[in-house]
Amino acid sequence: MVVIRLSRGGSKNRPYYNVVVADSRNRRDGRYIERVGFYNPLAVEGAESLRIELERVTHWQDKGAQLSETVGRLVKKAGAAAKV
Repeated sequence: MVVIRLSRGGSKNRPYYNVVVADSRNRRDGRYIERVGFYNPLAVEGAESLRIELERVTHWQDKGAQLSETVGRLVKKAGAAAKV
């Protein structure tokens, strides 16, 4: 099954996440099919903390990909920001 989930990067106590499309059998930070965005929870004010290519997420969902809980929340947040 294909899943859209977060892949962790960054150093200790400084997380940085890539939003990736991956096979569910691969490791969290392992091989992925496509990178569709990023999320930086510790971004300083004024810096971009979330970017998701909503068209690509929709494309993968049409092909049967499932969103993880956290990515679902972030996609909803990014969608609301895009409409404003």
